[in-house]
Amino acid sequence: MSPSIKTSFKKLTVWKAAKWLVAAVASLWLFFVLLLVALKWIDPPTTAVQTQRRVQSWFSDKPYQKRYNFVPLSQISPNFSHAVVSAEDARFYMHHGFDWDAIQKAAEQDMEGGRIRGGSTLTQQLVKNLFFGTGRSYVRKAGELLLVPMAELILGKQRILELYVNVVEWGPGVYGADAACRTWYKTSPRAVSRDQAARLAAILPAPRKRKPERMSHYSAIILRRMAEVGW
Repeated sequence: MSPSIKTSFKKLTVWKAAKWLVAAVASLWLFFVLLLVALKWIDPPTTAVQTQRRVQSWFSDKPYQKRYNFVPLSQISPNFSHAVVSAEDARFYMHHGFDWDAIQKAAEQDMEGGRIRGGSTLTQQLVKNLFFGTGRSYVRKAGELLLVPMAELILGKQRILELYVNVVEWGPGVYGADAACRTWYKTSPRAVSRDQAARLAAILPAPRKRKPERMSHYSAIILRRMAEVGW
């Protein structure tokens, strides 16, 4: 086989591989988009994070009990929702999935070693929780980049918030507002107090390590943010 034929064959092989890769990525993206469409009306029975924690429990000596009960946003106190938004994504109602100002500030705080929370929006965190788990990789970031705008477009702000407060992790095996309120305060999400809501929101950056009763300083910051916007 002549060198020119070998070169042509290699180029053809690379081109075919590239086409298959693009087709695979497009198919996967379409699959996730269809899941988002379904999630507009159907409450998720589980998430990638919940599945990840279950698998991790198989290799751990600690007992694992999943507590997860999806409740409508109408049955969750506004104190709770407002505290979560104030703690995790103050510009939630102003951005379209990515808050570039928050991302820049988080990067600057990282360099200074004083970051309290990341720059990810509620929409980014929701997509991660639903589809990717807690691992960090360029694949996950690429997935977020492709799916976050679609989540904003398909779901809308209220459904994004409803899904987020119901699936996010609030301690080992504790997922969502209902389980969080009942586990930490023996109350329902409808009856949770303003201070309790702020303390629960304060543990979100590290829910498997933090405890609400130890979050007096950060919960006070969250309460101040809520007051500043009239919540």
